[in-house]
Amino acid sequence: MSLSLSSGGSSARSAVADSTSLTAAQERTRRPIVTGTSVLGIQYAGGVMLAADTLCSYGSMAKYKDARRLISVNSKTLIGGGGEYSDFQSIGELLKRNALEDKCTADSLYDDEDSSEESAKEVWNYLRAVMYNRRNKMNPLWNDLIVAGFTGSGDDSVPFLGYVDKIGTTYEDNYIATGFGSYLAIPILREKYRADLEEGEARALLEDCMRVLFYRDCRALNKIQIAKVTKDDGVLISDPYEIETDWKSASFIEPKGQLDGDGGW
Repeated sequence: MSLSLSSGGSSARSAVADSTSLTAAQERTRRPIVTGTSVLGIQYAGGVMLAADTLCSYGSMAKYKDARRLISVNSKTLIGGGGEYSDFQSIGELLKRNALEDKCTADSLYDDEDSSEESAKEVWNYLRAVMYNRRNKMNPLWNDLIVAGFTGSGDDSVPFLGYVDKIGTTYEDNYIATGFGSYLAIPILREKYRADLEEGEARALLEDCMRVLFYRDCRALNKIQIAKVTKDDGVLISDPYEIETDWKSASFIEPKGQLDGDGGW
């Protein structure tokens, strides 16, 4: 077969075909597109509590304002996620499929007799393996996750709060924040946290942190959800609600640039 150097010749067509197949083979999520920001978690005297806002941004545009980023895995495990929202949805579906499979293969169909549910720590360890596996395939799930719940069984169960990121890095702590919250909320949590916090105190502390994030993080929203896991009630996730904000700070009221008015054009 003769080779043609002109446009459209056999060598050109072969090169185009090879390039197309190579591109298809290397398709990866190179960066997150629709993203959620910080998730906060804290242990308190009666259980574990998470907080997240409901905003997902398309680049720098605040596009989706009712995106729920706290989901229940089973009766004693809750996860919250920041980062790429479609990846978080994929993780949620994966965990729910696993929970359904466990339910279908359990020895009993009754919840009070069923001990096959994964504990929060088991879900956390499973997610570590999933995230690390995807990272090694150079196709990570672009999320930072907080896993909250109880580990152990019966009266011996204890609260659990753990973190997993997109490359499989994990740790446990009494309070955790992802995204911008790791810079702005952690100092507040570190200063005000006590092991004997009551539920109302824990909720107020998380709301204070979410308020600061709304003021300082341009990807945050003042419409938030609070979720908790307790021994008696299991997983409870609130409907979204707006937290009160105050814009009467002197820096917002005083004229800017020594100009009359607000300094705008």
